[in-house]
Amino acid sequence: MTGEALRALMRSFPTGVVAVTALAADGPVGLLVGSFFSVSLCPAQVGFCVGVDSTSWPLVRASDRFAVSLLAAGQERVGVALARPGSGKFDGVAWHEADAGVPVIDGALAYLECACAAEHRAGDHWIVVADVRRTRVLRRADPLVYYRRGFATVGGPEPESAS
Repeated sequence: MTGEALRALMRSFPTGVVAVTALAADGPVGLLVGSFFSVSLCPAQVGFCVGVDSTSWPLVRASDRFAVSLLAAGQERVGVALARPGSGKFDGVAWHEADAGVPVIDGALAYLECACAAEHRAGDHWIVVADVRRTRVLRRADPLVYYRRGFATVGGPEPESAS
């Protein structure tokens, strides 16, 4: 199995798109993540994967807390901006500082205020496990997903609650 073969296969599976952001001394820092998942309910933990060569993750990691903003359909421009390497990612990206001092992307569905609990090396990525300190739902809308090499969304009727 080659990495390219795995990448081609995984393109057919949609993933949610989130912005992982923190405040540094000279302003917000962050990155776009397409591998975000729930880890544990007790304690409340989430996880995401970041490339080991990321220059943005160490900037976020240096903060004691960071935000994970769940992006909504229509926020493709935000995704493109935060996926770029280097500085200037927040040029034209609207955000606000939440009560805990973490930058939250304006228009996001919700955000989680997190602190890094662990990092595990897995091949060419870090698996980051984060303790969730606080959550806040900001609005109801369809999520932004990454699917077949581009941004997409999933929509339709609200699912019925499982009994």
